[in-house]
Amino acid sequence: MLTNDDLLNLQHRGISAQQVAEQLKCFETGFPYLSLQAAATPGNGITVLTSEQEHDAIKRWDRYLASGGEVIKMVPASGAASRMFKAMFEFADGDTDSTDGNKAAEEVLDHIDRFAFFDDLNAVLIKTLGKDVDKLLKEGRNRDIIKGIISPEGLNYGNLPKGLLKFHAYSDGHSRTPLEEQLAEGAQMARTADGKVRVHFTVSADHRDRFNAMLAEVLPELEHKTGLRYEVTLSEQKPSTDTIAANDDNTPFRDDSGALVFRPGGHGALIQNLNDLDAAVVFIKNIDNVVPDHHRKPTVHYKRVLGGYLMEIHDQVAAITAELKTDVTHERLAEIADYLTKTFCIKFPANLDDNSMKGIIIEKLNRPIRVCGMVRNEGEPGGGPYVVNEPDGTTSLQILESTQIDKADDRAVAMMQQSTHFNPVDLVCYIKDVDGQKFNLPDYVDPSTGFISSKSLHGKSLKALELPGLWNGAMSRWLTAMIEVPVSTFNPVKTINDLLRPAHQQA
Repeated sequence: MLTNDDLLNLQHRGISAQQVAEQLKCFETGFPYLSLQAAATPGNGITVLTSEQEHDAIKRWDRYLASGGEVIKMVPASGAASRMFKAMFEFADGDTDSTDGNKAAEEVLDHIDRFAFFDDLNAVLIKTLGKDVDKLLKEGRNRDIIKGIISPEGLNYGNLPKGLLKFHAYSDGHSRTPLEEQLAEGAQMARTADGKVRVHFTVSADHRDRFNAMLAEVLPELEHKTGLRYEVTLSEQKPSTDTIAANDDNTPFRDDSGALVFRPGGHGALIQNLNDLDAAVVFIKNIDNVVPDHHRKPTVHYKRVLGGYLMEIHDQVAAITAELKTDVTHERLAEIADYLTKTFCIKFPANLDDNSMKGIIIEKLNRPIRVCGMVRNEGEPGGGPYVVNEPDGTTSLQILESTQIDKADDRAVAMMQQSTHFNPVDLVCYIKDVDGQKFNLPDYVDPSTGFISSKSLHGKSLKALELPGLWNGAMSRWLTAMIEVPVSTFNPVKTINDLLRPAHQQA
């Protein structure tokens, strides 16, 4: 099936023939649905902290930083902004300047001067068309204005990475991109005792130079303003994490030249990038979930809460691990098991003898730890936090996508309906063991939790394989705790219209 040219291609990518065979097998067999016990809810998987507990967590986080604790903020930022402008592309590609039937474009045009990029848009329209926004609006040339935002001849926002678009305008006339806001946020919740802020962005190869140019422009001013030193690094998804595309009959998909076609493995590929980071504590947050300075207080508060709660858990894990190296009574084992049940929703099989219970507990504790913020679900039920049945008879907390849940299973559908929270991608991780040695994170991926989707290339349909998602199956075998955080900490920008929401506007 594989030619010599194919094998050379694989060697160049760092992918083995065995990996290709295993991926093609996945197309044949598909991926199993997970066995759900329940939706994670307050009191059953999701912890709702009191104000006093939040205060204690913040004190623990501050103590960690003051004692020289190492921390880095990881921001997946490789995605292009094209989906953010889907409705704008549809309008610009149409044959009328009327916004009837496109409410999104109408809203953008009605409030065009409220966008942080308004001055830039004015300048580019004057340069290319000889007229500013106001004149074009009076002439009814709505499509020209929208094209000015998204087209390569204009601001080119439809083709740039989301992290480099101007999101927020400030009263002093400056505007900031999500990249800048992520840096500013890092200074408020993750500065180390020696005055350093470490931030890592995962970017696409096509846009790496643009990110470097932006960093060279903004970092000197940020460091001068804050008095801190930034250590900013970039990485890309590794070619070895790309996955082979398949035809409908599950044979390898080839392009017109006969070469095998590979596709990016999705955000689950970033477990390799995370594994390369050298820090005990890593915060993970999507690039577009940012707010300007004057709206950031709740975000910073709960970032510190998440960090401190993680450290409290790590304290307990370290103490229990040391204790289990000694003789432990049956009663004490029961207390430890109860702690794991209450904190991580790990429930144990009945009638385990003490040696079996002790062995399972030791194995469960010797894992990377993550604390996940969860937001109350005010929309449609679907993917989010669930209690899952494990093959060893225990249970665990998992973040699932809706595609991992069997919609033909009435019981599973009922659990989706009972779901109270969703995943805003607000994580903090401890990726070293109790002796300070780094875990090898790929060892804790559940390979059976990938996804298969339908795509196309040059008009030909293909099947694409996505690796287990970064906060889904890629962290399936981690020690997971979940706490409730308010919706005020979740302000993603999925469409251009989201920038008009109060959280993204000037005070």
